[in-house]
Amino acid sequence: MDWKLLAATFGTVFMAELGDKTQLATLSLASGGSSRWAVFLGSALALVATSAIAVLAGEAVTRVVSPVWLRRVAGAAFLILGVLFLATAGRTDAA
Repeated sequence: MDWKLLAATFGTVFMAELGDKTQLATLSLASGGSSRWAVFLGSALALVATSAIAVLAGEAVTRVVSPVWLRRVAGAAFLILGVLFLATAGRTDAA
């Protein structure tokens, strides 16, 4: 097992999930529900299922597209989105 990849994946997903809408929904369900374990198991299984879909999709894509090109496209997309967000920062135009 690649422990460095495992740690990087855990850290990335853990930080990305902190404070997002899924965590807030889980918090809300746990506070109103009678069984916190059911909420925990349901949310944990949902995260595992979505992660499994992402891993399978990633594996399928890498059969067609080189990982080098995937990194290049992802990097370009992040740069383009960053520029777009900076360019539109402060605008309050309602469409």
